[in-house]
Amino acid sequence: MAKTKKIKNIKRDKRLKKIKKERGWFTTLLYFALVAIAVFLLAVAVDIVVESFFITEIHQEDRDMKFCLSVYEDMGEEEGLKILKIKGREFYITDPSGKVIYENGRDTRSENEGMIYLYSYGYDDVDAYLDSEKNFFDFLPGSGVDVHWTELFWEVMEVNDGVVETTLEMDADEEQSLDRTIRMMQASEGRAAEIGAEDKIYMPFWIKLDMSDGSTFFGKAYVDFGVNELSTAIAVAISLGVVVILVVLMLIIGSIRRAIRHKRLKDFFFNDEVTGGKNWTYYLVKGEQVLKRPWNAAKKYAVVDLKFVGYGNYCLCHSVVEGNELLKKIMWGLKALVDKKEMAVHRDADKFAMLLKYDDENALEERLKNLTTKLAEVDREHAFNFQAGVCLVEPSLKNGRPKRRKFVNLEEIFNNAAMALGKFAGSTDSGVHFFDQQLKDEQKWIESVQANQQKAIDNEEFVVYYQPKYSPDTGELRGAEALIRWQSPEFGFVPPGRIIPIFEKNGFVLNIDHYMISHVARDQKRWLDAGYKCVPVSVNVSRAHFIESDLAEQIRDMVDAEGAPHEYIEIELTESAFFDDKNALLSTIERLKSYGFAVSMDDFGSGYSSLNSLKDLTLDVLKLDAEFFRGDNESERGQIVVSEAIKLAKNLNMRVVAEGIEIKDQVDFLATQGCDMIQGYYFAKPMPGEDYEKKMVMEKQDSPSSVSSGELTASPRGGEASDADLQGEGLGEN
Repeated sequence: MAKTKKIKNIKRDKRLKKIKKERGWFTTLLYFALVAIAVFLLAVAVDIVVESFFITEIHQEDRDMKFCLSVYEDMGEEEGLKILKIKGREFYITDPSGKVIYENGRDTRSENEGMIYLYSYGYDDVDAYLDSEKNFFDFLPGSGVDVHWTELFWEVMEVNDGVVETTLEMDADEEQSLDRTIRMMQASEGRAAEIGAEDKIYMPFWIKLDMSDGSTFFGKAYVDFGVNELSTAIAVAISLGVVVILVVLMLIIGSIRRAIRHKRLKDFFFNDEVTGGKNWTYYLVKGEQVLKRPWNAAKKYAVVDLKFVGYGNYCLCHSVVEGNELLKKIMWGLKALVDKKEMAVHRDADKFAMLLKYDDENALEERLKNLTTKLAEVDREHAFNFQAGVCLVEPSLKNGRPKRRKFVNLEEIFNNAAMALGKFAGSTDSGVHFFDQQLKDEQKWIESVQANQQKAIDNEEFVVYYQPKYSPDTGELRGAEALIRWQSPEFGFVPPGRIIPIFEKNGFVLNIDHYMISHVARDQKRWLDAGYKCVPVSVNVSRAHFIESDLAEQIRDMVDAEGAPHEYIEIELTESAFFDDKNALLSTIERLKSYGFAVSMDDFGSGYSSLNSLKDLTLDVLKLDAEFFRGDNESERGQIVVSEAIKLAKNLNMRVVAEGIEIKDQVDFLATQGCDMIQGYYFAKPMPGEDYEKKMVMEKQDSPSSVSSGELTASPRGGEASDADLQGEGLGEN
């Protein structure tokens, strides 16, 4: 059961951890990132289309300019200049020193020189300048750009109705360039209506070319395109834009839908079905976020465990449905009493959890008292009480300044508040308890025990003590009970009262059961081999152990492993175990008895009504609780109860052990009633195994009176027994 609960807690912690890390805005940011990527891809696509067009135009202009220069160089300077004395392209030539030796048109070249890299496109790179009057990248559309072309190469070529004759030998590319030049000439001769009717966009730039004689040629080039080309580019851009817009809209719609769905899921997961408010999971997740926020580092918070006292009785008197309605009223009453930046949730059954801000501890206590008073008024027909356990979360300082709480485990802090609430144990009055230094010390002790418990098992630091059981008639040793003590190198001698409750809560008590059974069986085997007169020793087994279907087989195998006879081991279980799974308990007891083990019921009459259980369970031994023999139980009424309990056990063929016996009158009374064994300080206190061995040896030599008188001097009632012994008595049960 403990293992199953541990697994469930681990799974729950993993889910909580995942929820704590989850951020709704992360998905939104992711969607916006995808939108940005889509827009970027659109820009890249448009840029590629535009760039492809410009690259083609620039390369064409570069080829045309090189063709003109080749004409100039092939014809010689004198003839070349005659050919280039035109009003077509604007250009100028400088000598190696940079002096202008010839120019045609104005030099509008800017100082921004750069290389246009076309190599990756399969073309030659172009050394170019921006135009100072009309920036290459700041072009304006329109057909009014005044570009006048004149006859080109008038001494070389004749243009007759579109027929070109030339004395130059040209390859295919050069012929294409010449055709382009002819069209320019035709445009300048008034034939623009024939080939230049469409509107144009012109973007000028200058091309720099090195000449074979060391001179430099600078020619003004144009990138131009018409309405059809522009329309095509715009259509492509619009198409890509529409695609991107659709993608963006889909992403945005998906993001909104997912955000809404995420919120609905969180609301569902964080909703408390009973009250309609927030639940415990929400408290842990949201509360840690609040405490970790940088702007809350200097603020003081109070973690509150609030209990509605008497909820169970209210449900019994009315109904669970009415009880839930009452819890709902309390929940909404709490919400009205806390600020918007504070928290109040329904935790479990009659428990609520709050996270409150405070400035002064006394003012906080007064506020909580007023809060419980107002909550008691949710139903004027009944008187309700509320108890609050509080753990304060104060700012942490670094260099005198508040430090952000980066690491917060709200569940651990709340456990401290729950410990403070535990101080109300046994009380039904309203009140407030704070987690103080004493509780801090207790919590520190619990953590220390849990940190060292496995090491104590491995190093065999746990010591088995034995408390003998004697016959009230003869004083003969009839049995013993095995009790645990912790001889810790770090903490010294630790009685069971300080460790067993911790082990019962964290499940380690199952390991203690195994340890005790094995060690008792080992001692019994050793004493039998040494020739001692051994008697049965009872070993307490935790009620949590009885849910294991193979418990009887576990005990059998452990005892067999040590080689001890089964009849020398008695399995002792508390009366409270009879209120768990009764069928499983009956099955385990029957199998234990079939293997030869005796089974006893401890603490009979300690507060549970087990008479009905005695009807079904075939037990061997009944142990009367020590409370029967304390206080006014010495009265005639008390003696009647004890006498009848012994008769009942006898009629059911059970042996009777009375524990906690300290005075001779009790021994004499029990002897007259037929009690089989007495366990208590009258005869012997719990002792280490070595001292118990001596008791077995002394049985052959000493009388009961001498034994009892010797032990009476060490009785705690006489003031000479240690506190450890007092704490150990009756608390050795697992």
